[in-house]
Order: sequence, then structure tokens, then C-alpha cells
Amino acid sequence: MTDPTRSTTPAPPAGARTDAVRRHDPAARGFASDNYAGVHPEVLAALALANGGHQVAYGGDDYTAHLQEVFRRHFGPTAEVFPVFNGTGANVTALQAVTERWGAVICAESAHINVDECGAPERVGGLKLLTVPTADGKLTPELIDRQAYGFDDEHRAQPQVVSITQTTELGTCYTPEEIKAVCDHAHQLGMAVHLDGARLSNAAASLGVPLARFTTEAGVDILSFGGTKNGLLLGECVVVLSPERVRALPHLRKLSMQLASKMRFVSVQFEALLAGDLWLRSAEHANAMARRLDAAVRGIDGVRVMRPVQSNAVFAMLPRHVSERLQKRYRFYFWDESTGEVRWMCAFDTTEDDVDGFAAAVAEEMAAGA
Repeated sequence: MTDPTRSTTPAPPAGARTDAVRRHDPAARGFASDNYAGVHPEVLAALALANGGHQVAYGGDDYTAHLQEVFRRHFGPTAEVFPVFNGTGANVTALQAVTERWGAVICAESAHINVDECGAPERVGGLKLLTVPTADGKLTPELIDRQAYGFDDEHRAQPQVVSITQTTELGTCYTPEEIKAVCDHAHQLGMAVHLDGARLSNAAASLGVPLARFTTEAGVDILSFGGTKNGLLLGECVVVLSPERVRALPHLRKLSMQLASKMRFVSVQFEALLAGDLWLRSAEHANAMARRLDAAVRGIDGVRVMRPVQSNAVFAMLPRHVSERLQKRYRFYFWDESTGEVRWMCAFDTTEDDVDGFAAAVAEEMAAGA
């Protein structure tokens, strides 16, 4: 398999200098998060390409204008893209654009907007989250109905949006048919559908279908498109797929502190990602490394893989004292502190040697623990 980390990093411009000092080991790898990975060399090259000269600030630049065309190739002719700084900002901005002040959002209990955004949807967006427990991180029409009621009750926050995540926080993928069922049901009830796509590219790679198949064609109204976890320096995008359901997004982006002044440097990264196949190459590689890790640790006595490996995440159970020793050798997180379940993430720059070395360390620590 081609190693994506061996690409040549572009040389600094002639005459460039820096007083910064490298303070990390560039060969270091971990399995804590795909956010730990650096910037893909092709993205770094695009940033250098966009540098120099003056361009209009706050999205009036040539790169952001061209980005509309790039996204429409993937999501259809009515798609409109709004670059932002980060995933939480994308989610909060998008959800505000499809709700009223009294609106509520139905989501899985495990959703990132519920457990990992420090209350930003509530405190910044002013939104009530109506959560539903799920076994696999995925909502269904039946699960939505647990919170989709009281539409005329003035005492209850009004369910106006269903928010799903693709891939889910548990590493699972909705099929296009599952997302269409959610969208059809939500629309029948008068609700919009938001999709948190922090790892949307990994889902497309896993399913083997175009991005539009489980977004635009399935009926999703607005989505957050992730780039940072797939090799970008920074930046996500809010993508509007149903303009008739969305209001005031340019104002809400500024109000939510997500309007970049030098937006060309966010936009050109997404052009590098989506104009060709970099998004897919990187996601396919990360997914393949997760499958390799899954296969390697399943053969270790005492290690249990807890969930289907459908993206770039492996969830496993092993004795807590073994995990704690292993963390001294490789970074990763406990997913569930109460049970000891851990999560191992692969990235665009994870190599086969990285995976094999980590699996060997798991085997060593398990043997020592026994």
C-alpha cells in the first residue's frame, strides 16, 4: 500500500527564514485522534500557492469564490459553502440557521454536539438539545419519535431539527437508505436535517459512494463538512443543500465568531482536498489502517473489539491496568471511563509499520499484565 506520509514537503520560498525551532519528533505517532496528525503535504503546497499579494478579506477572495464550484461538483448545483474555523463553530452556526429562538434539536445521546462541545449549542446557539440513547450512535425514525412531540405545546422547546453524525461518534456509518429514512421522517414532521460531517470523507470511503449519495440525494438540508481530521491545517465548512430552509447564515457566521478575515487560506485547503481525489485517498488510507489494526488486535488473547470497524476508529476493551501502561508508550484515550473501553484512531499519515508496532505493543503489555 502506498504510504501517504512520504510525500515531499514543499520547500520554503526563496529567501524565507524563521526563528522558530522544531520542538517535536516528526516521527512520533499515536492513536488518540486524527486531529493529532500534521498537515498533508499537498495542503501545505496549496497554502504556499495562495500566499503573496493582496486578496479581498472576509471571503471576497478568488479562492473562496472558486470553492463554490468545487463543492457543487460533489453536492449538486444548489450547494452553497461557508468556510469556518472549526467543527464546533460549523455545527453551532449551521444549527442556528435552521432553528427559531424557541427551537430544539433532536440528536443521539452520544452526539458530538451533546458531549464534546462544552455546551456551545446551548450557550452560544441558544438551542435546546433533545437527546436519544442509541446502541450504535445512529438515529432512526422510531428513535426520533421519542422526542418528536409537543409541537403545539408552548411549554416545550419545539423540535425543529434532527442532527445526525456521519460517521458517528462510535465509528459506525449510516447507509444512504438509513439517512434517507431519517430525512423523509423529519421532513414529514416539519423538521430540517443537519449532518455533522467531521469525518464525512471517511464515510464515503467506507461506503464506496459519492458524497452526494448520502447527503443531497438523501435529503440532508445542511451539513458541517470536516477538513481538519483529513489533513487540513484548520478549517471546516458549513454546506447549505436546501436554501429554502436556511436563513441568515452569513450573519450567523459572523455572530458566532466564525468569519475568517484571511479566508483564502481556509478555502484553498478545501480546494486542494476536493478538486482532485486527496479527500478520498486520505480517508481510504486512514480506514484501511483501522481495519489492519482491527485484524491485528483481534488475535491477541484478552482483547475485545467492541464495535464494527466502519471508518478509521477501533473501539476495544482490555484490562484497565494494561491500557494505562500502554498509554505510556502510545497516546490514546479511554472512551468510557466506567467500563474501560478505549478508542484507537488512525489518520491519513498512519503507516502499516505504525499499526504493526502498536499491535505488537498491545500484545506485549497483555502478556506482561497476564
